[in-house]
Amino acid sequence: MGAAVGALAAGPTSDRLGRKSLLIADAAIYAIGALLSAFAWDAWVLLFARTLIGLAIGADSAIATAYIAEYAPKARRGALGILQQWMITVSYLIALAVLVPLPQHAHSFDWRLLLGLGAVPALFALVLRTRMPESPRWLMRQGRYDDTHDALAKLDIDVSAEQIERSAHEVEEQEARAGRNQRNWTRGVKRALIVVCVFFAFQQITGINLTFYYGPKVLQPYLQSGSDKVQAAIAAVAVTALMSVVNVVATFFAFKFVDRVGRRKLALGGYAVMAVAMLIGAAGVAFTGGLARIILIMVGLNVFIAAFAIGVGGTGWLIQGEYFPTAVRGRAAALGAAADWIANFALILLVPTMLNGFGLAWLMVMFAVLSAVALLFVNSFIPETKELSVEEITEIFERQAAH
Repeated sequence: MGAAVGALAAGPTSDRLGRKSLLIADAAIYAIGALLSAFAWDAWVLLFARTLIGLAIGADSAIATAYIAEYAPKARRGALGILQQWMITVSYLIALAVLVPLPQHAHSFDWRLLLGLGAVPALFALVLRTRMPESPRWLMRQGRYDDTHDALAKLDIDVSAEQIERSAHEVEEQEARAGRNQRNWTRGVKRALIVVCVFFAFQQITGINLTFYYGPKVLQPYLQSGSDKVQAAIAAVAVTALMSVVNVVATFFAFKFVDRVGRRKLALGGYAVMAVAMLIGAAGVAFTGGLARIILIMVGLNVFIAAFAIGVGGTGWLIQGEYFPTAVRGRAAALGAAADWIANFALILLVPTMLNGFGLAWLMVMFAVLSAVALLFVNSFIPETKELSVEEITEIFERQAAH
């Protein structure tokens, strides 16, 4: 919920003050929250620290993709937009590296170290973000043409201030022809926002966080052969880490093909395979036992994760950054990110209850059905946007909204 609030606060702030300053503040807040988590002296301090981190993550999820969409060349925007999907998976590998050599400290030192290590990438981000340029499109929108020239020069893009000013006027004329007032939300922008929010909701409620949030909890009963619950828990973390490696490898293919194959085709294929994979896992839980059950569950979950990583995981964050015009991109991306985190929060709350009420097999069947519904949604409402400029993408939604 902290992430949802952070995303909502980030949108208008970044549209008014720029992307860079907010991204720097996010890194600082994350570092403080991580260190406070590690040294928390009671549960309320830990809850406050994690909520603080949520604010920073939510703001980043709203603004970082917008920054990439505004900076990246259109032929590489897809690959750069989903790059964060790799970073998400690293946490389980770090957890494994901490837990395996120090299992006797799982209840004391280990969890503090795991949470505190989050300060390391945050501090790196704090340093590096102070050196990165402001978004050229945002600067151009503010009429700061010399600053736009300097920002582009950092990527060895050599254009004059006069060329930049001419481009700014061309964008303004294009928006004027479309009848778009930069201060108003047009029907096309609203349509794009609804599409992004619904895509984000499906991204969360089709089951990915069953594995990455509850993977160790769900798998532990199948991996525990004796009474040592700590070793069983570590084994479950190891298996979940293996699934995160699958996610890393699969995300490489998304990175490689999203700008060639396209967002729409990858999402369609992703949801189709996700539905089948969940049914395989459900069959393993319901109709088999012993080693066969473990094998079918692992096959189902790993194929599901691979399909999600290739077609769905990064696609949501990518379209969140590229579907909106520059004038409202920060606010629109923030609303999309908030929808994602709210759906995420709802799933976190409901999964334990559904596991207790329905069991794992029926829960996986439900996720398979939701994946099939998501497939129909993508087929009906997600346009192909590969190799299009962000202005061309917004025009697609304006035309669709006009009919």
